[in-house]
Amino acid sequence: MQNKLKKSYKFAIKTSFYITLFLSLFISIFLAFSNSFNWILIVAFAISCYGISFFIIQFRVERFIYRRVKRIYDDLTLLESASIRKYPVTTDMATLTQEIDKYARDKKLEIETLKVREEYRKEFLGNVSHELKTPLFTVQGYISTLIDGGVNDEKIREKYLGRAEKGVERLIYIVKDLDMITKLEVGDLSLTIEKFDIVELIKSVFDLLEMKASMKNITLIFDRVYKTPVYVNADKERIQQVLTNLIVNSIKYGQDQGTTEVNIEDLIKNKVIVRVTDNGEGIANANIPRLFERFYRVDKSGSRKEGGSGLGLAIVKHIIEAHDERIYVESDFGIGSEFSFTLEKAK
Repeated sequence: MQNKLKKSYKFAIKTSFYITLFLSLFISIFLAFSNSFNWILIVAFAISCYGISFFIIQFRVERFIYRRVKRIYDDLTLLESASIRKYPVTTDMATLTQEIDKYARDKKLEIETLKVREEYRKEFLGNVSHELKTPLFTVQGYISTLIDGGVNDEKIREKYLGRAEKGVERLIYIVKDLDMITKLEVGDLSLTIEKFDIVELIKSVFDLLEMKASMKNITLIFDRVYKTPVYVNADKERIQQVLTNLIVNSIKYGQDQGTTEVNIEDLIKNKVIVRVTDNGEGIANANIPRLFERFYRVDKSGSRKEGGSGLGLAIVKHIIEAHDERIYVESDFGIGSEFSFTLEKAK
């Protein structure tokens, strides 16, 4: 309080003192020359002069500062600084400085966030256009060839129509995934929560992907024999999609003669964690934070040899988060990766 008082009135106190000292000396000299010198009169004059000077100076300085500080507040209000306007206008420069510093920090953080979002938006649009134009140009090329006379050759016609159909299927696949992830992000995709055996679901996914895995000489296995069911509460169809995406990824990037292993563990009293582990090429640490972004690819060359929409992991993340659960990833480049997610255990 003392420091605040000193800062607030320092100027008025000093200025009043100098004015009082000057006028008191002037009056003393005047009275001395007029042979009517009186100490009581001089002291009374000094006290009165000091008091009047102090209040006038303090009032004028506060009004002067207030008008200019208010102009700063008004200017900040024009910049939509709601946080500044929450407080009354004050002539305390320390408070104003703190408010301005906070406003500047908030705006700097806001600008940096907008820059990151703008960069992400540009990258996302670039990825979308790249994903769509590849099958579009492919379909366009085959159709153009057929229009230019290729349709008359039965072999070419069947071959190119088949390839054009695959290109259209890829487009539909990408658009469906985009539609799903949009619904997941806005919370428009409802979940049907039911009790089911996660072990049986994993076995069914293994059966569906067995041929795909055998083409790359990859073995799909459990970490152990599960003799009893492991029941969970979740949307069975969506969790099947999660498992399918994770296992398909492990097959795509797995090594020849490799394995994809799934295990289920009790995490806490009412949670289980499902782990999908492979001994594939692994993921560099620099890529892991962005792994679940839409269309983000570890392979910067733009190669599409492994296919896919580029939305699989983003969909996986949104489905798990829609269940109010967590997904994790651990990877050693050149050794392998492990994706794991939690589920609520059923009673």
